[in-house]
Amino acid sequence: MTLRHSGVRDVISYNWPQYAAGAATAAAAALLAPRLPRTLRPLAWTGSAAALTLLCTATAASWHVYDRSGLYTYDWLEALLPRVPSAYVVVSTGLDEVSGPLAARWPQARRTAIDLYDRALTAEGSLRRARRRVPPPAHATSGRPQALPHPSHSADAVLLVFATHELRRAQDRELLFSECARLLRPGGTLLVAEHVRDAANTAVFGPGAWHFLPRREWLRLAAHAGLKHGAEHRFAGLITAFAFTKDRK
Repeated sequence: MTLRHSGVRDVISYNWPQYAAGAATAAAAALLAPRLPRTLRPLAWTGSAAALTLLCTATAASWHVYDRSGLYTYDWLEALLPRVPSAYVVVSTGLDEVSGPLAARWPQARRTAIDLYDRALTAEGSLRRARRRVPPPAHATSGRPQALPHPSHSADAVLLVFATHELRRAQDRELLFSECARLLRPGGTLLVAEHVRDAANTAVFGPGAWHFLPRREWLRLAAHAGLKHGAEHRFAGLITAFAFTKDRK
């Protein structure tokens, strides 16, 4: 079976209202400019150019990350996980593009997929559109941030890949990290991969970068759950992957 991932075309289809709004803003400013007083025309042209530039940079960045960076090869896991896990859990919040590739990468490992999708918790329209295109794996079980249906101390790794930022309430994120820590065996790893709200992501995504969480929030959540900040890996210039470890005691 061919594994299908969200490249730039899918990113646009999931987020088409934002793209439509940006294009409409650029067109409206360009149409309005000739009708404005001369002193105001440069502002309108600048606004139109800025909207178009932002559309182009966001699209180019998405293409670079999701189509060209090797993100979905998961080779970058080698820099974060000390060994191949014998049992691992993938937690998603609506779009799981991790379980398939990892099943092929770690065929001998016991795998579990937990789906937290709930429109009351994850209200983004883009997630609803993505979910219609990419349904959860057949073996996935439903869970809540405060109740992951999996035994305690039973996983060598738990993976949250582009998932936790969709939980917009800090309390839900804290509950999820605590549950992930519960699932981990001593010495196990919670792996988090996300865009972070920083200068690089803001430069290419503009105001859209405020949907991401700052690096300090990920460190805070790990500390709240009693996990230690271990390895950290930056790739594609825009993605940060964190490895948080559970004490061996």
